[in-house]
Amino acid sequence: MKYINRTYPLFASCGLNCGLCPRYYTAGSSRCPGCAGEGFSEVHPSCGVLSCCQRKGIEYCFECEEFPCKRYDDAGSTDSFISHRNRLRDLDKAKLIGMETYEAELNEKVGLLETLLNNYDDGRRKSFYCSATNLLELQDIKSVMNQLDRLAGEIEQGAPLNLESKIKAAAAVRLFEEMAALREITLKLRK
Repeated sequence: MKYINRTYPLFASCGLNCGLCPRYYTAGSSRCPGCAGEGFSEVHPSCGVLSCCQRKGIEYCFECEEFPCKRYDDAGSTDSFISHRNRLRDLDKAKLIGMETYEAELNEKVGLLETLLNNYDDGRRKSFYCSATNLLELQDIKSVMNQLDRLAGEIEQGAPLNLESKIKAAAAVRLFEEMAALREITLKLRK
């Protein structure tokens, strides 16, 4: 099916935060452009939720009078490549605070994720950082980032360049895991 391009593909019609997904940051042919972003139909030829929304002329499921419908019966019970745990929560939040405010918050999370990928990735942490920024609240992510900023200066002064990225990545993972434990959140995907 050919989908109509959406104006904000970083937040899916179904409530996934596409801008926090590892496939959004993949360089190859499996890169996803976000929900109904440019080239979406080539990567995802069939999406029942998006088809339903576009047929009804709505952007997000929360705009439907049937929301949450049977498509959400098992929402949050498992994860696949990206976290599905917070779809209902995030749709409810977007509805409550408004899409403009939700977009601003998601854009800030995307910016923090990009900082992590550019400065704290040892080549093996993309999925972990995507999960952490997706599942933790913005203020918790900012708290971890502030701690990382302080540690980064210390690491850069004392570590050889070949070890620096590994040390920074290990510190980031430790701090995110500590924050997640404090919030009783598991950052590992549930299959």
